[in-house]
Amino acid sequence: MSDVVEEAARRRTFAIISHPDAGKTTLTEKFLLYGGALSGGTAGAVRGRGGQRAATSDWMEMEQKRGISITSTVLQFPHRDHVLNLLDTPGHRDFSEDTYRVLAAADAAIMVLDAAKGIEPQTLKLFEVCRDRGLPLLSFINKWDRPGRDAIELIDEIEKQIGLTPAPVTWPVGLSGDFRGVAHRAGDGGFTRFTRTSHGSTMAPEEHVSAERAAEEEGEAWFAAQEELDLLDVIVPELDPKAFLAAEATPVFFGSALTNFGVGMLLDAVVDLVPSPTPRTGVDGVPRPLDAPFAGFVFKVQANMDPSHRDRIAFFRVCSGRFERGMTVTHDKTGKPFATKYAHTAFGRERETLEEAYPGDVVGLVNASELRVGDALYVDPPISFGDIPSFAPNHFSTARTTDTGRYKQFRRGISQLDEEGVVQVLRDPDLGDVAPVLAAVGPMQFDVAKHRLENEFGAPVEFNPTAYRVARLTDEESEPVLRAMSGVTVLRRADGTRYALFESPYWLDRVEREQPELTLDRMLAEG
Repeated sequence: MSDVVEEAARRRTFAIISHPDAGKTTLTEKFLLYGGALSGGTAGAVRGRGGQRAATSDWMEMEQKRGISITSTVLQFPHRDHVLNLLDTPGHRDFSEDTYRVLAAADAAIMVLDAAKGIEPQTLKLFEVCRDRGLPLLSFINKWDRPGRDAIELIDEIEKQIGLTPAPVTWPVGLSGDFRGVAHRAGDGGFTRFTRTSHGSTMAPEEHVSAERAAEEEGEAWFAAQEELDLLDVIVPELDPKAFLAAEATPVFFGSALTNFGVGMLLDAVVDLVPSPTPRTGVDGVPRPLDAPFAGFVFKVQANMDPSHRDRIAFFRVCSGRFERGMTVTHDKTGKPFATKYAHTAFGRERETLEEAYPGDVVGLVNASELRVGDALYVDPPISFGDIPSFAPNHFSTARTTDTGRYKQFRRGISQLDEEGVVQVLRDPDLGDVAPVLAAVGPMQFDVAKHRLENEFGAPVEFNPTAYRVARLTDEESEPVLRAMSGVTVLRRADGTRYALFESPYWLDRVEREQPELTLDRMLAEG
């Protein structure tokens, strides 16, 4: 076995998805705590209070103020002689497009559910993205330290709403809000008791005891859990690893990220269950072996992570071979050589120089202005992995700078936000960047765009909503016909893609019925 294959076998690259406020960012922070990746050995909080620091994954100023994840974050840390690449994703639906791009770089995902709410709308939407990509899914029912729903009811909901076979690995002892610990379904069926720590900032002590001792010490809570487990044995099978890898079954864990109950067990499950990297298939349909020469694809671009340097980082996942800092690779879109002298590994906002990386790892290239999401880098033989499709926008606003003296900064900021995918920037060929139309999945993207234009690029702006309500992809032949219609315009992205914008979905329906020869293609995740 080659060194590359051996190193790839040690990697676990996974994402965490959830509805907002289900506890995703808190769980991410606790993973870092249990992986020994936090200096001082204490975890941060989603909203840092008093002397408590903010969460590592939420490095952006707006994230810390609002207590939500706005952009995805790359975090690498060790656990049990493995290298874990954790991709933290935004939970809010307005930023689901960023999540979709990140999931293209993951080999599995953890779905975090609120014990009081179960499957929520955004959870369901993100699950559909995972299903589309065939990602194996682990489920973590969080906040069991608070009042919530019945455990059996939650298991049933997972099966009915997302269509996966739930396979509980641990089972809560004590009602939601009175969390004693978890019973283990496999093995000797023992009990792990958890002990709270101050604010959950350090690892929770765990005591493993036999079923006999648990029955004696926990009494009715233990017997109630055993009755539920007996019922599960009849209706729900134990975990089949093959079904998990086929994205047909999901192992289920119970816990509390805030108090660290069950976090260590879930992290162990990542090592034990999440698949190591496998060969990625290019647009030619041919899988590229792990030990083939280096290849990787760009899934994220982020500017101004370091405000003092105003830099731009392109993140790519290594798909094959060994990456070495300073090696010369080829950019698939241009066919030109590309230098990799400024390669970094990321840890939230923090980063350090990276010398080498293997399949599954994520590398950040500083000031790689030529790279875009979906681009590939390789050492011969050539490969392209295909573009990552954009989501269908539902909101449209024109953007103008309120200070004409800052037009250059405005133009630079708009282009950067477009490259990152913060918003889609659509232009009229006759007007250029004077008043581009910003297209977004949700209105909060406009808040982020405005904040970053003003604070990072020094360009005061005003946004004005347009009358457009729905978009379709069109082509050069259809453009003049559509432009001649009332209530329709055709704008272009920087890559030349044409968007037909309609003021009414009813008008769109009529045009599609009466002129079927026009190209009006739907986009991903419409509605």
